[in-house]
Amino acid sequence: MSKSATQQAAGRSLIALIADEDSTTGFILAGIGDVDKKGNKNFFVVDNKVPVAAIEEAFVAYTTEREDIAIVLINQHIADKIRPLMEKYTQAFPAVLEIPSKDHPYDPAKDAILKRVQKLFGE
Repeated sequence: MSKSATQQAAGRSLIALIADEDSTTGFILAGIGDVDKKGNKNFFVVDNKVPVAAIEEAFVAYTTEREDIAIVLINQHIADKIRPLMEKYTQAFPAVLEIPSKDHPYDPAKDAILKRVQKLFGE
């Protein structure tokens, strides 16, 4: 038996972030940063040296292993690196949202969530 949306959302209060250094700095200064008792962070900084496998691990950890994450924000240019994984993700919680970065503007044509919404409305 599947859980209702209310049951799935219960206890989820954190925003997770997979982003470049500038975006991460901004969001942490805005107050989203959290480190739990085990040392798990709700943010993952990605630069040119971070392998795609590490980005995928962070995404999986935030979307399947952590019960306290309500929303996962990911820079769109980073989401492009793990696009097949992003397109397979269909859960309501945590919600996954692609955001622009300072150096990479948002492209609605690449956004997996927006594509699903457009399909629902027949666009």
